[in-house]
Amino acid sequence: MTDPTPVSAFDPKPFLRTLTEEPGVYRMIGADDKVLYVGKAKNLRRRVSSYFQKTVSSPRIAMMVAQVQRVDITATRSEAEALILENNLIKSLAPRYNILFRDDKTYPYIELSADEYPRLAYHRGAFTKGARYFGPFPNAWAVRESIHLLQKTFQLRTCENTVFANRSRPCLLHQIKRCTAPCVGLIEPQGYAADVKLATRFLDGQANEVIDDLSTRMQAAADRLAFEEAAACRDQVRVLQAVLHKQFVDSRKDEDVDVLAAIEEDGMTCVNIAMVRGGRHLGDRPQFPSGAAVSGAADSLLAFVEQHYSQHPIPARILVNLAPEAVKETLAEITDRPPGVVSPRFAAEKAWMEMAEKNARLAIQARARDTGRIEQRLDALREALGMDEAPQRIECFDISHTMGEATVASCVVCEAGAMKRAEYRRYNISGITPGDDFAAMRQALERRYGKVAAGESVCPDLILIDGGKGQVSAARAILAEVGLESVAMVGVAKGEGRKAGLETLIFPDGREGLALGGESAALHLIVEIRDEAHRFAITGHRVKRGKVRVGSKLEDIPGVGPSRRRSLLAAFGGLDGVRDATVEDLCRVDGVSRKLAEQIYAALH
Repeated sequence: MTDPTPVSAFDPKPFLRTLTEEPGVYRMIGADDKVLYVGKAKNLRRRVSSYFQKTVSSPRIAMMVAQVQRVDITATRSEAEALILENNLIKSLAPRYNILFRDDKTYPYIELSADEYPRLAYHRGAFTKGARYFGPFPNAWAVRESIHLLQKTFQLRTCENTVFANRSRPCLLHQIKRCTAPCVGLIEPQGYAADVKLATRFLDGQANEVIDDLSTRMQAAADRLAFEEAAACRDQVRVLQAVLHKQFVDSRKDEDVDVLAAIEEDGMTCVNIAMVRGGRHLGDRPQFPSGAAVSGAADSLLAFVEQHYSQHPIPARILVNLAPEAVKETLAEITDRPPGVVSPRFAAEKAWMEMAEKNARLAIQARARDTGRIEQRLDALREALGMDEAPQRIECFDISHTMGEATVASCVVCEAGAMKRAEYRRYNISGITPGDDFAAMRQALERRYGKVAAGESVCPDLILIDGGKGQVSAARAILAEVGLESVAMVGVAKGEGRKAGLETLIFPDGREGLALGGESAALHLIVEIRDEAHRFAITGHRVKRGKVRVGSKLEDIPGVGPSRRRSLLAAFGGLDGVRDATVEDLCRVDGVSRKLAEQIYAALH
């Protein structure tokens, strides 16, 4: 339900009296119906009322409230729905006063699957029902280090289910004492479950209790003269103690803490989050805000807290270097059981905060250097190509095939000097003469820029074509057909011997080719984008070629019809698994006799 309240000079009192206490989304509307701010709340009345108190939280909020002419609200059935709606509205409306933290990657987690013998795995993305997840971790390195430790200590399996189900003998991980080989029954379900329980307790931050339990088990095993079992427990204790002792900062407590440091320096603001789990410092991740008209360190910190903890678990304590009371109020809007929020008090806490602040400053310095370098390269490119303005969005195309087989075209995107991997696209090329690169390029450009001409995609400032005059001419003809001939375009022809730095730029208007030389900042940027397009194309081509070759070989084997082919692929987890299987492995698939297994093996090797 949407409840617009249009007034010329907004009087909040009558509006607030009728405002619902349900969860939902509110939109602050200014002059000319321009959306100033979009927010969500678990209690709309309480949240919106907070903006119209005598004292406001920051100058930015005061500036925004002074421009409000009405407030529109949309009540939702849950806080989760409010979060989704808020995200959608912020993306579509781009409100002036919203501070946004855009992160291309989600945080990684450790996953314990819900299988009979749970699998330990690195996980990023949506959660699977039934599995347990531990985290988030600040980076992939922290997850993999933790998985390595758990393998070494508790020897849980990490293999895919398809591999686990088809093992006939222990793998290398068992031989080096990183897995107890439940796949071939070398450990009883009860014993594996006990190891899973210990690993779970360790991941839950109970490291000291786990060490105490293992020490008790070691002593009990020694008392009954089970010296091998005692030695195994001793080794586990030593590994855990060594890991706990080698931390850069150790609180000596099994606690979960997030350390938030907001720093404003050289006209930039950074919020750095450091994660401590089970008393172990796991590293940190700096993030930069965007989209706000006015933002300082405190405003950015509050915006980060609201956005981050709406989507990630909240630890027992949060350390902040600014505005602890305001952070508490923000968290109270997110959860019914807000954590403890304090400024650092003890030696370990102060050490954590010093590290977080130092890393925030280093991130600001690095971004400043990168920004200057990017601007320099873009300006050099503008000058080299004779453009009026430096190109902010560059798209580059490449074609990859093997003697005309499995042709794939790639398009990569560089925006403001940074590669935008989420916007990369591959195009499977069909219906052309094998090896006709001009026709392949034509088809890729038609598919890409037909959408741009229809208003369904963003138009680039510059198009790079990996190729010479023929490719550029074909590309120019396609752009003219869809009405985009005004878009700047240049071909990148390889130099003599394909040596880097000898590339020639080919222009569609007939100008003489331009060789910038290996020292040119503009050429460095062009080659970097071109090489990324080539990498993306050839990766896609190899995958497609592998599927075509192995798939066609399976189809050509007498006795392997669609049903058996599906059974083989399902049993071994794909084409590579079928190729790697032995004759004995193939015989275990329903409907595959030994004779047929030998035929399949011979056809694939």
